[in-house]
Amino acid sequence: MEREQVELDAPGLDRPGTVIRYGHYGRPVLVFPSEQGRAWDYENNGMVGAVADLIEAGRVKLYCVDSFDHLSWSDRSIPLEERARRHGGYESWILDQVVPAIGRDTPGAADIITTGCSLGAFHALNFALKRADLFPIAICQSGNYDASSWHAWGERGDATYFSNPADYLPNLDGDHLEWLRHRVFLLLTVGQGDWETHPTGSLPSARATSALLASKGIPHELDLWGHDVAHDWPWWRKQLAHHLPRFT
Repeated sequence: MEREQVELDAPGLDRPGTVIRYGHYGRPVLVFPSEQGRAWDYENNGMVGAVADLIEAGRVKLYCVDSFDHLSWSDRSIPLEERARRHGGYESWILDQVVPAIGRDTPGAADIITTGCSLGAFHALNFALKRADLFPIAICQSGNYDASSWHAWGERGDATYFSNPADYLPNLDGDHLEWLRHRVFLLLTVGQGDWETHPTGSLPSARATSALLASKGIPHELDLWGHDVAHDWPWWRKQLAHHLPRFT
């Protein structure tokens, strides 16, 4: 399997960010790691292998990126509003560095799919909703889509509001909402077993987010797996192998 690793400058963050590309041809898939993860975590946890047939067949190219959650959402020492402001630096890295690099590597390819597990699912959903022009499909696995539930404290302002789907989704309206209804498709996949309710909150958050999306008429699917399905890599591998072929 063709594999290439590059380092991209990340102004405003604490180091360059790593991007690993798997595959030689196909629809680009931007992969966000789980909380505080690195670009190689997806491969190390068997996710790349789970869809190796699609990669080898030239149906997809995975672009796995670093997280910088340690500076933002995962830093419990700072208030939620500051976490959201720091997340803005990560958004800038993705949009200003990673997306153009994908475009150079896969010129003329179809729109980018986003995906991720756990906190990576939050990123996948958030980027798709905010930049559906770039990311019209998101495959979100076991995510919690309300940053205010992550040991949050302190006053909240615009940075939190515009970075947190649980805040801005209820107020979407007008032309932008109408455009999203025709542009985006969001897949929320979650199990009902160990760690999906406690401590992650993934199951209730997926249900609440699905209800919000339905109330806004935004195309999506809530795929609930069984009570034996845990918040863990073995199940995420099965879910990705099941769903990714639908979009390639």
